[in-house]
Amino acid sequence: MYKLVCVHCGAEYPPDAIVYNCEKCGHLLAVKYDLSKITITHEEILQRPISLWRYKEFLPVQIEPITLQEGGTPLYHLKRLGEELGLTNLYAKHEGMNPSGSFKDRGMTLGVSMAKQLGKNIVACASTGNTSASMAVYAAKANMPAVVLLPAGHVALGKVAQALMHGAKVISIRGNFDRALEMVHEICITHGIYLLNSINPYRLEGQKTIGFEVVDQLGCVPDRIVLPVGNAGNISAVYKGICEWKEIGYIDRLPKMTAIQAEGAAPVVAAIKDQLPEVVVEQNPETVASAIRIGAPVNAEKALRAIRETGGTAESVTDAEILAMQRDLARYEGIGVEPASAASVAGIRKMAELGLLDKDEKIVCVVTGHLLKDPETVIKQCAPPIEIDPTIEALLSVL
Repeated sequence: MYKLVCVHCGAEYPPDAIVYNCEKCGHLLAVKYDLSKITITHEEILQRPISLWRYKEFLPVQIEPITLQEGGTPLYHLKRLGEELGLTNLYAKHEGMNPSGSFKDRGMTLGVSMAKQLGKNIVACASTGNTSASMAVYAAKANMPAVVLLPAGHVALGKVAQALMHGAKVISIRGNFDRALEMVHEICITHGIYLLNSINPYRLEGQKTIGFEVVDQLGCVPDRIVLPVGNAGNISAVYKGICEWKEIGYIDRLPKMTAIQAEGAAPVVAAIKDQLPEVVVEQNPETVASAIRIGAPVNAEKALRAIRETGGTAESVTDAEILAMQRDLARYEGIGVEPASAASVAGIRKMAELGLLDKDEKIVCVVTGHLLKDPETVIKQCAPPIEIDPTIEALLSVL
């Protein structure tokens, strides 16, 4: 019911091929389904409990999946922030409520399940943190060794802790994420290890279910879906899934796919604003939002297509704007997210202030990781606890 297809030249590969780039042109691959063979109706899907595996007909896994009950994350109406910005229909899809605390679990339940289905015994990835944490969790569940390459000094401790605790072999390199990805890609090709970065087309199949859930939870197609962009896999995946649903007839229009990047790591934004055919690599990406500190997004080609074909846009935000929104989400809405997650809502704040949004738009911002992924950044920007003597008088004096 499915095959691998090059997104650039259309070359086709069988579903059991272990291939990450097209052997003819070098571009990325996507999973293409024969949607005419999917006979289940949207109404029948809605009768199932909400989770990633609610949408199994749109996924390639044919064995019992490696799952930790991922998906089914909450969709929150941001009433106070929306009122401040003049947006009555502003929502946040909180992917930090997945088992390991980030949206990467949607990709890793697929990726590790496909590794098992394809007969692979070891999985590996390069990571700015969340990918490694998630892969380690699902590899542990599958009883499969996992190898992680991290850029030294550039990964939040909460994420490193997860990878270590779940038994991954964690290797820190003196270089940035882009170099780590080059190295792990090479070692996977030459040594038969299964690569689970977003260059792997099967991993993105899990992440596309964010879009499915948004439609089901909102009860309609939003006008705009906004995502923080690092390696650009998530925005590409959501767009792919939404397109499949439009093709099969579940929905009749597409949302405007909107990418938000940190100002110090914004090659996708530059390509959109300068109308470039492809991104220009940012050699030294830098931002407090470590999860999107990526200068050479491997899914850039897919992301640019997603934005352009839906009439979407891309915007950058400063670190100060990201951290301010991280605080505001927590204090106005009770939603705790890591810095990269706050970028999507920070981008909407910027766009609203610039007059780029319709006040009646239905906007869903995907917030991708939990607050506790990066506690160091939180502590640095918050006042420390107030210390007092153990007396009622002292307590009253500070209340």
